[in-house]
Amino acid sequence: MRLFRLAKILRISSRYGLDEMILEHEPSGRLAALSRLFHFWRRFDTPSAVRLRLALEALGPIFVKFGQVLSTRRDLLPTDIADELAKLQDQVPPFSSDLALLQIEKAYGRPAHEVFAEFDAIPIASASIAQVHFARLRPEDGGQEVAVKILRPDMNSVIAHDLALLDLLAGLLERVWSDGKRLKPREVVAEFAKYLNDELDLMREAANCSQLRRNFSGSKLLQVPEVHWDMCRTTVMVMERMHGIPISQTDALVAAGIDMAALSRAGVEIFFTQVFRDGFFHADMHPGNIFVATDPAHHGSYIALDFGIVGTLTDVDKNYLAQNFLAFFQRDYKRVALAHIEAGWAPADTRVDEFEAAIRAVCEPIFDRPLHEISFGRVLLRLFQTSRRFNVEIQPQLVMLQKTLLNIEGLGRQLDPNLDLWKTAKPFLERWMGEQLGARAFKKGLEREAPYWARTLPQLPRLIHQALAQPPTPDSTPLLAAIANAQRQQNRLLGLIIALLAALLASRYF
Repeated sequence: MRLFRLAKILRISSRYGLDEMILEHEPSGRLAALSRLFHFWRRFDTPSAVRLRLALEALGPIFVKFGQVLSTRRDLLPTDIADELAKLQDQVPPFSSDLALLQIEKAYGRPAHEVFAEFDAIPIASASIAQVHFARLRPEDGGQEVAVKILRPDMNSVIAHDLALLDLLAGLLERVWSDGKRLKPREVVAEFAKYLNDELDLMREAANCSQLRRNFSGSKLLQVPEVHWDMCRTTVMVMERMHGIPISQTDALVAAGIDMAALSRAGVEIFFTQVFRDGFFHADMHPGNIFVATDPAHHGSYIALDFGIVGTLTDVDKNYLAQNFLAFFQRDYKRVALAHIEAGWAPADTRVDEFEAAIRAVCEPIFDRPLHEISFGRVLLRLFQTSRRFNVEIQPQLVMLQKTLLNIEGLGRQLDPNLDLWKTAKPFLERWMGEQLGARAFKKGLEREAPYWARTLPQLPRLIHQALAQPPTPDSTPLLAAIANAQRQQNRLLGLIIALLAALLASRYF
């Protein structure tokens, strides 16, 4: 099996000239010359980036998925290749209805007609990992219309074979490509393997869906399907069926009376809410995964689908973003450079003045242009590309954020060419930065840490007493002095905290 797949990879690589694309970067140049000698008849009129995309499509769904993930690593790839790989779509034929029914029977231990009152054997959508069927629950389970996502059969063995081959090819790439070690191909393959393993567990996707739905509970901007947990398995996910128009069908949206400018602004607000309020965002928001509701109760609201890939941001990430946004809009490029170094993402010996000058060269030109002409996703991309010169380690979650911002920005301007992303996002960002950096952030931090202090502070006298009661040693005098000094500082801090908490409580209840 593996030898057969390897032979297929070599044949397709030769057909599209991938060997030449790779070997032309080999330092000695001898392997590239040898390849041209053996393939003297080949002539390629299409650009190399296009040939790479066509080759991945010919290699099958796992390689298509790999190209999609690779397209998000714009910090590593040339722009032309990243743009071409972003065009890859999961155009995979559905597996047979018999196999779908067999998957259901394996998951539930009984046939589909006993699990569902109705089950449409013809899939409504098909992708590289799974496909979706419509069904209706039995009356005793509620009788609702549902969408049933079913994992492709035997995906584990197929993926194991292809990942092993990808790892082998990545190792060869590191050896023969002069830029191979910097591109970290084996690390990229490992990152891809993590994404695939996450997508193979539909219980994980169901949890992502449930979390996003809870985050937007009561929102008029975004609808997320309800998960029917009792019906979910690792290979089958059952969720509420959603009705709407695909967001790519702009003519149908206009005909349905949707306000396109308002829809565009709502998309930006949804994105920034997910990222900055929740630190949890849908990271695969291409048009195929977004619908718009047209029923009277939810007219004009977004519908999110497919939750296999989500991004998360920690408080550290949010603080990094807050510092960079604030410094960016104040044109304080030195602060941007220092934020990267202080976070440990740029080497400690980085020349701050050189890094600052490089960031200024990226950012300064945009301030002289109308805001509706500025692509903040592109600015972020150029910052990543500039950072590469200074050996900055771009964090995967921020690459995911940049990729999602590009999707949202492109989608928003497709709906409304005059979309001013900054004007739409500015009030939200100003409010959020105030919460992160101002007095409200300090108050929220105190409230969050109060249970910890309530638990820890009463123990401090006992812990200090135990330390002081230990028999003295020749080296203990500096330690005892440090403990005494720490106790004095803690007493002062305790008094300050008690006073602040009392003030907060007074402001809340009086």
